[in-house]
Amino acid sequence: MNYDIVESFSSLVREKGIDKDILAGIVEDIFSMMVRKKYGLNAKFDVVVNMDKGDIQILLEKEVVEEVVDPVTQIDVQTAKKVSGEDLEVGEDYVEEIELVDFGRRLVVAAKQNLNQRIKELEKELIFNEYNGSVGEIVVGEVYQIRKNEILILHNKNEIILPKSEQIQKERYKKGDTIRAVIKEVRKNTGTPSVIVSRADARFLERLFEIEIPEVYDGIIEIKCIAREPGDRAKVAVESHDDRIDAVGACVGMKGVRIHAIVRELNNENIDVINYSEEPLVFITRALSPAKLKSVDIDYDNRKATILVADDQVSLAIGKGGQNIRLAGKLTGFDLQLVKEGAEYDMDLSEFQEEIGEEILAKFTEQGYTTAKQVIDANVFHRRAYRTRVR
Repeated sequence: MNYDIVESFSSLVREKGIDKDILAGIVEDIFSMMVRKKYGLNAKFDVVVNMDKGDIQILLEKEVVEEVVDPVTQIDVQTAKKVSGEDLEVGEDYVEEIELVDFGRRLVVAAKQNLNQRIKELEKELIFNEYNGSVGEIVVGEVYQIRKNEILILHNKNEIILPKSEQIQKERYKKGDTIRAVIKEVRKNTGTPSVIVSRADARFLERLFEIEIPEVYDGIIEIKCIAREPGDRAKVAVESHDDRIDAVGACVGMKGVRIHAIVRELNNENIDVINYSEEPLVFITRALSPAKLKSVDIDYDNRKATILVADDQVSLAIGKGGQNIRLAGKLTGFDLQLVKEGAEYDMDLSEFQEEIGEEILAKFTEQGYTTAKQVIDANVFHRRAYRTRVR
């Protein structure tokens, strides 16, 4: 029976990667508890666990005496000589080996349940420590269950979760697919820790750069900041710490081979790589590429910038659905306000369609308002806008 118990726990060492010394300590604690329950707190004993040989020994120590007062800690000299076959004298120690069957079925079952609980708690702690120490790192797993709001992934026989909010929305998966994601956070629960991974987080894009671009991995090129709308477009600001290396060129690679590998992984997400600058004027100008800017007026205190562009550069600066200027603002940390050349702080209302919605835009157009300035300057703006929403 002792061998079977140790062998079952040895398999845990092999399968779960649990340190055998830690496991041996748990087994010793449980069997020590059994001894105290059966023989009391005064009992002197030693539990020896040999995980390699598959052996557990429970040794109860007693003092050899002329007359026994406490049978748990003492044994008379005649009985000691008879049982041990040795010529023991009064005052010497007698060691008795206790078999598991001596504890009774109820105590053995309770010990088994206690062991299982301790092992489960240890497994939870090991899983938490393993993944919590790897937050921000990429893992590769296999899709094994697809739910409405999450995808469950198997990684090293552990279940990790890819929530819908952390997925690239255009991507579709099926059971058995291999998937890469970055560990975003690890949550301690009453059950097994929840390992949350992401493909939408900026750190996933950063780790892909490290994988595909040796200069980034080696620290020669530093990724300063990332702004991303997963699956659509991203802007990455990079800086070279070696004057001989062009940061953007190294990231893009010969004929774009390096950046294309990342784009494919991200379901054809467009990636703009730009040179970082500590000078906001230069950084904003680069962030809004490919648009050419006329001028940039920066309010450093309020982190705002008013940008003047020519008429034919407005659509490039704004981008599809306002994406270019929105990502540039996130990347630089400035609130970017675009002004069309020749129209003082004015813009066509259609450029705000995504922000105000098609219905409200149509109502303004019906009333003859076609530019933002016309709406702002109208004396009846608040009343009409309110009625538009109510209708």
